[in-house]
Amino acid sequence: MHDLAAGVKRFQQHVFPAKAELFAGLASGHRPDTLFISCSDARVVPELITGSEPGELFVIRTAGNLIPPYAPGPDGVAGGIEYAVAVLGVSDIVVCGHSACGAMTALAEHHDLTSTPAIADWLRHADASRACAAAGAAAGAAAGAGSAPTVDSLVRHNVLAQLANLATHPSVARAANRLTLHGWVYDIPTGAVEELTPVGRPASPGA
Repeated sequence: MHDLAAGVKRFQQHVFPAKAELFAGLASGHRPDTLFISCSDARVVPELITGSEPGELFVIRTAGNLIPPYAPGPDGVAGGIEYAVAVLGVSDIVVCGHSACGAMTALAEHHDLTSTPAIADWLRHADASRACAAAGAAAGAAAGAGSAPTVDSLVRHNVLAQLANLATHPSVARAANRLTLHGWVYDIPTGAVEELTPVGRPASPGA
């Protein structure tokens, strides 16, 4: 906590004064263009990766950047998505996975999660990701490659699967004609960002 308190002090003394006009404008509201859904991993900082200022991103972070398919009932992730799309009117949604993801590592390496049942239950939202990654690995095995999905492969399949889950949300479906969905994978050691096409081929985020 001492480090956090020191950080707050630096923010108040140095960062805030330099952006006082920006924060004054944000005090009455914000109109971000992008909903950014990323992993909760402390190494992934959406604003830092994208060079965004306060007010430019509406951010939802979940373990494994998982997005439960829409279902009636209270759901914080669904509520955040609905608010970003229906109220704030974002035009783009990014689902961002990352290298060495702990959630995807646990699934790829079949970690024993019996002592963490809440985590095990949450990771069931990646069942489709695992199935797609396993199918890809099986196809690779038939071609002479490895037979088990790697963490990197699962990370990529998971981003695409979560984009599919995102599309099940009514607010997203209603705004489909004005929304663009993006799947990104952030590589921690290099800073590289890949954008995945619907069939999983990497491309430049600026393409």
